[in-house]
Amino acid sequence: MTAVNAELTRAIGAAIRPSSSKIDFSHRAVDRCAFNPSFEGRSLQAVGVTGAAKNRVFAMGNGSGSGDGSSGGLTYKDAGVDIDAGTELVRRIAKMAPGIGGFGGLFPLGDSYLVAGTDGVGTKLKLAFETGIHDTIGIDLVAMSVNDIVTSGAKPLFFLDYFATSHLDVDLAEKVIRGIVDGCQQSDCALLGGETAEMPDFYAEGEYDLSGFAVGIVKKELFIDGKNIVAGDVLIGLPSSGVHSNGFSLVRRVLDRSGLSLKNQLPGNGLTLGEALMAPTVIYVKQVLDIIGKGGVKGIAHITGGGFTDNIPRVFPKGLGAAIYNNSWEVPPVFKWIQDAGNIEDAEMRRTFNMGIGMVLVVPKEVGRRIVEDGEHKACLIGEVVGTEGVSYL
Repeated sequence: MTAVNAELTRAIGAAIRPSSSKIDFSHRAVDRCAFNPSFEGRSLQAVGVTGAAKNRVFAMGNGSGSGDGSSGGLTYKDAGVDIDAGTELVRRIAKMAPGIGGFGGLFPLGDSYLVAGTDGVGTKLKLAFETGIHDTIGIDLVAMSVNDIVTSGAKPLFFLDYFATSHLDVDLAEKVIRGIVDGCQQSDCALLGGETAEMPDFYAEGEYDLSGFAVGIVKKELFIDGKNIVAGDVLIGLPSSGVHSNGFSLVRRVLDRSGLSLKNQLPGNGLTLGEALMAPTVIYVKQVLDIIGKGGVKGIAHITGGGFTDNIPRVFPKGLGAAIYNNSWEVPPVFKWIQDAGNIEDAEMRRTFNMGIGMVLVVPKEVGRRIVEDGEHKACLIGEVVGTEGVSYL
């Protein structure tokens, strides 16, 4: 072990000592919802992990425009993200590993399933490099995996990370890992270990890449798979903190076009653009498991790349779709700025960003009423299940 890796291991060891402190990001969530009755190698130990299933969820939107910029409005494809290539890769992988496509991979273990997920934070890292905000990007990393696996009703057990850089800056790496520790504390899972890769000449000076891996467990009898969803069930949305960790290739293109910097103030908000865009992804594990424990949850969708348009239908049985109630929640100012500055069509926004709702639960109407009216969790009635496939907006 090199001296710098030894120093980083020491710093991490101090960071993950048990703590009773609780981190509350609830103030970042939108608080305006109501139930409308009219709507019927860095290792602490040597760790080896094998997975029987792979979660292939591509952080992409499907541009509603032509992608050539002819309409003047930006699309995800304009920003370099090609949905067609991603779809083709998924099709090829499905031939080799049938059954992929869920939010988490399943591995049967006695009367339970182990549920595994892996993800990164994409080009949000570019904004971390530009703003110097490195202490919350680890929260994003944990959130992207644990939010995926909780959609099946699984409680996260442990998390591992991969940190790669050209030259190891111990102080910077410690900030990143502290964010990962924070994320693990928020989701009640153990940071079991990870890998630090120092690869000279591979990354630009001062830059790094991250990926993470989470494993959880759920009893087979409690596994949530959406099979019991019927027309007339309602959609309950849990507010996001902002952009979360998807769509940043398009965000950065919008920022370039706007002529503004990350230090400029976000219109209609007291934050700078950098602060608003770097707001850490909400970790929904505790609130979702609490809601599940009270019964009635039939399906859950994590709203990441693909937005409502691609993610909500993934939990429905064939023949069903979603009708989303326009204006049933407050869209955060950051999305209004992105759309205005990039001249982005509504359909493109809805298929790229979460638009202020980071998790959607499918429940019977009476359960939805209870969730919203008891006020224990910030939640909005945002739509209903209908007998036509796809996502429409009312």
